[in-house]
Amino acid sequence: MTLVPGDPRAVANAAAVLRTVLECGPVARSEVAALSGLSPAAVSRQATGLLRAGLLRELPAPGAGTGGGVGRPRVPLDLHTGAVGGPVAAGLHIGVPSATFSLVDLRGTLLARRTFPHQHLPAAGLSAAIAAALARFLAEYHTPRRPLLGLGAALGGWVDPEEGRVVHHPGLHWRHKPLGAELSAALGLPVHVDNHARAVARAEILFGRPEARRSLVHLFIGNVVDAAFGIEGTVHQGPGAAAGDVAHLPVPGSGVPCACGRTGCLQATASDTALGAEAVRRGIVPDPSVPLLVDAAAAGDPRADRLLRERARAVGRAAALLWDVFNPAVMVVTELASVLHEGYLGEIRGAALAHSHVCDDPERIVGPHAGPAVLPEAAATVLLSRVFRDPLGPPREGEITPDGMVHP
Repeated sequence: MTLVPGDPRAVANAAAVLRTVLECGPVARSEVAALSGLSPAAVSRQATGLLRAGLLRELPAPGAGTGGGVGRPRVPLDLHTGAVGGPVAAGLHIGVPSATFSLVDLRGTLLARRTFPHQHLPAAGLSAAIAAALARFLAEYHTPRRPLLGLGAALGGWVDPEEGRVVHHPGLHWRHKPLGAELSAALGLPVHVDNHARAVARAEILFGRPEARRSLVHLFIGNVVDAAFGIEGTVHQGPGAAAGDVAHLPVPGSGVPCACGRTGCLQATASDTALGAEAVRRGIVPDPSVPLLVDAAAAGDPRADRLLRERARAVGRAAALLWDVFNPAVMVVTELASVLHEGYLGEIRGAALAHSHVCDDPERIVGPHAGPAVLPEAAATVLLSRVFRDPLGPPREGEITPDGMVHP
């Protein structure tokens, strides 16, 4: 059987092999067959194609070189994460005050990162400025010894990943922006774009806790407030990729006015924008910066700690509503203070448990598995999730094809 890109059966089998190695590797071909349900012959064919594509590598067999073995050794397969030949993905997370660049290997390990502040740049030239800074980052940190698979880009708001288009991002003042095409033209790379809440959900499914592969809800609290929902390894997008807008989810007990005309909306109550403004109003920090507020709390300022705990409890009350609707195997909350300090995650859990009619185990509410590296990893996962879903896609840099090696 010839491996043909686009053949649904070949694509599904190759994805099954690659995911099995991700979850269980290093692992012998015979074990891949037992774990994936594929025949040994099918595993052998797919492994050959994945080795040729540079996504897998063979490791020395146990006991190799001792001279005492009889028969064909059980050669383990693993993802190719080696410093020479191991593919990498670039990541770009675009926030309101800054962007983050990253390089990530096939296991989601963060290899390099850099922050690019852009809060004073005009919206019209922002994507070009980000692309230029990202090109400089890649020139500095990406080595030609490791094939670059492409770029994954993540940001808040309404994003259509199939078209690579930002439908609406109020914080960046972007509407119907062809971000994927712009970045691809500027960088000369394949680019895939998605909402950052869905990107984190995909990273949890690929690299995080096994429970996330059954079902998860991800709640993202930043300058933009978003959510994502996954079941059986698939992240829901909805028609027009509009799923996950929870900005106007009501927070029980909140009376904060919202620009929509109502009170108690999650965006107005708990976003970083709202929290930073409240911190300045209370005289805790000079600038509306949540990182400054978190630093003040860590330095022992009780006012900063009190405000962060207030926010955490508001997030927990909103999380309880989502929990009761979906009852996921795991709920992941990305919120800066709770990612950095376990005590604030405890406040989220306590409030969710007190207000939920379903949640009886607060330990199922967790922070992202990558911790502070959550956004750099998630951005690159926008690309990597497609690689794991369709490993037999177009030839990639470093892949050996019948016509020779694919070069940048």
